[in-house]
Amino acid sequence: MSPAWQNLRADFPILDQQVNGQPLVYLDNAATAQKPQCVIDALTQFYRRDNANVHRGIHALSMRATFAYEAARERAARFFNAAEPGEIVFTSGTTDSINLVASAWGDANLRAGDVILLTEMEHHSNLVPWQLLARRTGAQLRYLPVVAGDSGLLDLAQLDRVLKPDVKLFAFTHVSNTLGVINPAADLCAAARKVGAVSVVDAAQSAGHLPLDVRALGCDFLAASAHKMCGPTGIGVLYGRRELLAAMPPYRGGGSMISNVEYFESQWAPAPQKFEAGTPNIADAIAFGRALDYLDDLGREAIARHDEQLATLAYARLQAEVPGIRLLGPARHRSGVVSFDLKGVHAHDVVTMADQEGVALRGGHHCNQPLMRKLGLSSTSRASFYFYNTEAEIDRLVATLQKIQRFFAG
Repeated sequence: MSPAWQNLRADFPILDQQVNGQPLVYLDNAATAQKPQCVIDALTQFYRRDNANVHRGIHALSMRATFAYEAARERAARFFNAAEPGEIVFTSGTTDSINLVASAWGDANLRAGDVILLTEMEHHSNLVPWQLLARRTGAQLRYLPVVAGDSGLLDLAQLDRVLKPDVKLFAFTHVSNTLGVINPAADLCAAARKVGAVSVVDAAQSAGHLPLDVRALGCDFLAASAHKMCGPTGIGVLYGRRELLAAMPPYRGGGSMISNVEYFESQWAPAPQKFEAGTPNIADAIAFGRALDYLDDLGREAIARHDEQLATLAYARLQAEVPGIRLLGPARHRSGVVSFDLKGVHAHDVVTMADQEGVALRGGHHCNQPLMRKLGLSSTSRASFYFYNTEAEIDRLVATLQKIQRFFAG
């Protein structure tokens, strides 16, 4: 790790602590990323100085809050390269964004016999909402398979077989939270467009880790969560093409999302306000904007290279130095996620014992139960890296897993 990257750790106060008497090694970034001090400061600054509701007040605090909130929307639009801020809807996160599309677009556009195409590697948040939509509308689910073996790559040779004109919507993850696979999102969106299908990109694991440009991807919708991008929890975005958002009915009803209300009918405000009923998550949206500044100051291309270097090194060292380990996903050209099965040791035992060494991992099915069954597993352990992680922490990971193996070997 270069000195420049090493120095970034000072921006993250949470990393400077001990867990069970050991320096913390935080390798659970796929679940949530840590927050730099500047993001924490942006959050507290709003509550100290500007706290007020937005859009309706004309006093000084409300106007300052409104300006900062809408500035965060403009910042998100630039980050994702949306055509205009009105294509950015604030939600509570990726899950909420996908549910918004399933309800507002799906209920209005899908009918019995239509097909929703997913992949076999989807997180439950990009699977269950479509199951519910299919149940409501009579649409059918179809899946693009993952190739046999542990590489985790999509079987793109099957794409023409499953992506036919009866497919009205194709939803897929950009980066797998279990396999570390980076899917060819632009190619998949182009294939969807060719058959007239709407594309939905789950960018929970790619936003903040890879360069991300919705116009270059050619996607119709894209969902992301701030808390995986060094921002606060409880806030995220849905990018939607202007024409689609304009045609969609509201997701929820209440204040702020209307232009006029009568006793028996109402008219809606234009997007994005149409989809933001009630008091929004103002403070977290503003802090999210600061997180986007921080990421762009580092450079997303540099972050992606750093993530890949650490994950590739971790994969190689685990394969070479931890006998009997089963590693998932490709050995190279991957994201910062490395999932593994330690022979004879349940994932929950792995992460519990790792915690005793100060190493934070994730163990379980990672909201990927159908994929786990396909791989013949009930759970895996997962190490996930971000730009503040170091090669020395890979040393700690390897040594910890070796210690766990010795314990269970008796």
